[in-house]
Amino acid sequence: MSAFGPWERVLLLLVVAVYAGFGLGIEGFLSPYALADSTTNFSEKGLLALAMALLVIAGEIDLSVAATMALASLVMGLVQQQGASVPAMMAAAIATGAACGALNGWLVTRLGLPSIVVTIGTLSLYRGLAMVVLGDQAITGYPEALSFLGNGTLADLTGIDSLIVPIEFLIWVVAALGVGVWLHATIYGRRLYAIGLNPVASRFSGIAVQRYRMGLFVFAGLMAALAAVLLTGRIGSTRPNLAMGWELDAVTMVILGGVAIEGGRGSIAGTVLAAVLLGGFTFALGMLNVSGIVMSMVIGALLIGAMVLPRLRRPGQRLQAA
Repeated sequence: MSAFGPWERVLLLLVVAVYAGFGLGIEGFLSPYALADSTTNFSEKGLLALAMALLVIAGEIDLSVAATMALASLVMGLVQQQGASVPAMMAAAIATGAACGALNGWLVTRLGLPSIVVTIGTLSLYRGLAMVVLGDQAITGYPEALSFLGNGTLADLTGIDSLIVPIEFLIWVVAALGVGVWLHATIYGRRLYAIGLNPVASRFSGIAVQRYRMGLFVFAGLMAALAAVLLTGRIGSTRPNLAMGWELDAVTMVILGGVAIEGGRGSIAGTVLAAVLLGGFTFALGMLNVSGIVMSMVIGALLIGAMVLPRLRRPGQRLQAA
């Protein structure tokens, strides 16, 4: 599977068009500080999208990633209240994310349940736990070192004022490069495409299909936990509605990025470009004071369009009547 095909080139053109268009229409949109600030719109969500892309390519999905973020942030906050250090807080969050992903994977691989049904259930479970424990309260008072991860820049690390690239954006870029190399340049990535295209044939060819699926769900939990650490550090608090609705954004990035919802096709480059496109677009709408409801409508429309357009482009494909 090509890492940069025709759809990725279309997305690249759209990214250029969106940033150029809003740059001409909104004063200051293309300033270095605005561009750096815009990365907060997609860096954390982009971590979710990287794991989601792998799952969808394998023919699975995880709709509990945003709820996992809330639960990981909660555990991190509870550990912080006991006087734990920042490394211990982060370890608690990562362990929580891994456990949430492992539960999803166990239910799918051992009990044979559909991942969409399982993760809708665990979405309610994980989010419900956070809401029951916190109620209408919030955990605050996180140490400065944690805030640095979510709000710091390269300038803070190097002392060079012009390097205003956010640290969490760099973390996302490194993660994207690592996932991209794994998917497109290793035998494991080729096996993942095979699983998505035909899991039965893959099993008979000697691929440990269930082991791959379990690993992908655990990885999704780990990425959700990492995103929770960054988001909690950035906003400085843990709330039960943390990252509410982000699973829709992650799925939109993946599908808009060209990953086939039925599995077996897609690229990390497309997912990355879709994340940048969606992040820049919503950041511009925010600068125009567009309401959150309208942004949700736009994201929903993009998700539907991203699923419909590839089918209309396939030769001989026809929409089936009900």
